[in-house]
Amino acid sequence: MSSQATPIKGQRSTTPPLRSAGTPGSPTSPLSAGSLQPPSCRHRDRSPSPMRGYLIPSPLPTRRNRTCSATARASEGPVFSGVCKCFSRSKGHGFITPSDGGSDIFVHISDIEGEYVPLEGDEVSYKLCSIPPKHEKVQAVEVTITHLKAGSKHETWAGDIVSS
Repeated sequence: MSSQATPIKGQRSTTPPLRSAGTPGSPTSPLSAGSLQPPSCRHRDRSPSPMRGYLIPSPLPTRRNRTCSATARASEGPVFSGVCKCFSRSKGHGFITPSDGGSDIFVHISDIEGEYVPLEGDEVSYKLCSIPPKHEKVQAVEVTITHLKAGSKHETWAGDIVSS
């Protein structure tokens, strides 16, 4: 057997030689530079936040990322009462002091029911949910303001100010 390639007989397609872009009759792309843009219907506005790329997801189980089983266990649990120690709408969390004593309980903004932003001194009712990964700590869920602190101006989630 020889080491030379044997030509294949029959009809073969040949590719025309490439010409430089400057020569007349050179092949051009059927697509223009403007047609390579995505359609306008697929455009999304991005967040103007300068920290958008640096935010780390919170490990706390908010209403959005809590498992169904944890939500079911919290819903079946007893209802506790306490007083709002502090709450920061801008930070999205606060703490509740239980009426039966004990350490303060964390509350996330997504777990507050009702139309008012809680203020220091508001009486609240809540249920407890354990915080992963070790489930040693708890947070308040299904938090409802039962009595607004008298003489204070409360803000609704829409931003309206209401005197109580």
